Amino acid sequence: MPLDLSRSEIIYKECPLEGNCDWVPLYESSFGDFHLPIQVCKTCGLQAQFPRPEPESLYTEEYYTGKEGFTYRDERETEKFDRYVWFARLKNISKFKSSGNFLDIGCSFGGFLQCAKEKGFVPFGVEISPYSAKIAKERGFTVWEGQFLDADLPENFFDVITLIEVIEHLENPKLVFDKLSRILRPGGLLLIQTANFEGWQAIEAGSKYHYYLPGHVYYYSEKNLRKILANRSFRRQITYLGVDFPLSAKLLKSRGSFVSWKDYWKWFRIALYHWKSKFSKQGRPLTSSMVHYAIKK
Repeated sequence: MPLDLSRSEIIYKECPLEGNCDWVPLYESSFGDFHLPIQVCKTCGLQAQFPRPEPESLYTEEYYTGKEGFTYRDERETEKFDRYVWFARLKNISKFKSSGNFLDIGCSFGGFLQCAKEKGFVPFGVEISPYSAKIAKERGFTVWEGQFLDADLPENFFDVITLIEVIEHLENPKLVFDKLSRILRPGGLLLIQTANFEGWQAIEAGSKYHYYLPGHVYYYSEKNLRKILANRSFRRQITYLGVDFPLSAKLLKSRGSFVSWKDYWKWFRIALYHWKSKFSKQGRPLTSSMVHYAIKK
């Protein structure tokens, strides 16, 4: 980011749509103890955390080993179970693309890349963390280390690009979506999993919504995501409410966190959420989970 650019202008410069933004403060988040300043664009509904921390201060070894208050668990410890979901997702991806160059942005330790390789794809990754990128490279994968916008990625090269709960972490969505379009081949598939801020779950939770985390800098909805991609020649778009794989895979994955037989009671909660995610009320989904597929023209 240019040093002479006023901090107050950054989110205007980063607009992935027409640039006619009208950013106003929405609230200070109240999930956890983070107290994040959330802004909303009155033009398109896009939300942003602003001001925000530098990415390098967030994605440390502690983040990837589950020792931060805003992190996920160490996926190496549960990869055996995570593979159920990864393979189920790849089965759905294969309905659109069954081979070719496969890029996972935010590839972490490379577990999903390993599954893609086993399914016949040629795997590549981008990973901001030197700690996890090193381990993914040691597994034999080609991984660009650093921020996505800094990665020297070939244009019109990838057949599948996945961002699994990653797009919300990326600054400057204007340049991010421009680059995604450039590096994906015509007919290629882009998969984005993120929260849908048009869903009732997000609306009703308001400032308490659990997706307001230090590393999440932009917050999307199905509506503005579709418009962003349509403006970049993505001709066909499909939104899966909830997730793009069956409940059975989700249940099998959950066993990775079980410590006793009593944990199987969690299956009822997981199943209920999965069921709710498929329904809408007043034109809005009941939950705020979505996976978005887009095919480049």
